[in-house]
Amino acid sequence: MLEIFICEDDQQQKERITNYIKNYIMIEQLDMRVALSTDNPDEIMDYLQSNQVNGLYFLDVDLKHEKSGIVLGAEIRKYDARGSIVFVTTHSELTYLTFLYKVEALDYIIKDDFTDLQQRVIDCIVTANERLLSDSGEMKKRFQIKSGDKVISEDYENILFFETSSKLHKIIMHTDSRQVEFYGKLKEVEEIDSRFYRCHNSFVVNIENISGIDKKTREITMVNGEVCYSSSRYLKGLYKAWEKN
Repeated sequence: MLEIFICEDDQQQKERITNYIKNYIMIEQLDMRVALSTDNPDEIMDYLQSNQVNGLYFLDVDLKHEKSGIVLGAEIRKYDARGSIVFVTTHSELTYLTFLYKVEALDYIIKDDFTDLQQRVIDCIVTANERLLSDSGEMKKRFQIKSGDKVISEDYENILFFETSSKLHKIIMHTDSRQVEFYGKLKEVEEIDSRFYRCHNSFVVNIENISGIDKKTREITMVNGEVCYSSSRYLKGLYKAWEKN
């Protein structure tokens, strides 16, 4: 999921940008959300320090704060190295500071009467989403499914396990941050990648995200503390595959 952050000290401008983003996400039914819309850069840094984020950031350069938008961008890079940063400013002459602070920017939006702010914001969302889905040209594998009217995309490495749903022909995908229900079969899921191991009639687990296996209770504890189960039939093979991993 792409998380979007707005840091703008002009209340009217902040609300305008936030509404543009929320409306576009809703209309296009994109797998993203506005995580924070604030005038305080410290709130964004507190969030990044507590969460693993794929982010798009709209930052006012001239914040009424001891920390400028450029400095905030440099700090964001320490926690979200591949995040997309957009600077929104009335001071086009300050853009050179991004080079001094080594902040690669996706775009600079100049706040003036001639800027189509809404379209520029939308263009940035589209580009950031494309970057995320292509993983900046890297070969990181992603699991893509249709859930309702949305197409959900998730890195394989973030998936903990899949389980059958109480709803007919549906599966629930558990990740470190969410659960997504979709139509599918566990047999199809286990064949997608070698890290997905069938451990039970109702579960397929990502062996790379197992933190422990209790052979007596057949409980599988994931890296985030969630628990799923193995049947006795699959336990030996699961344990062997996990130890080898």
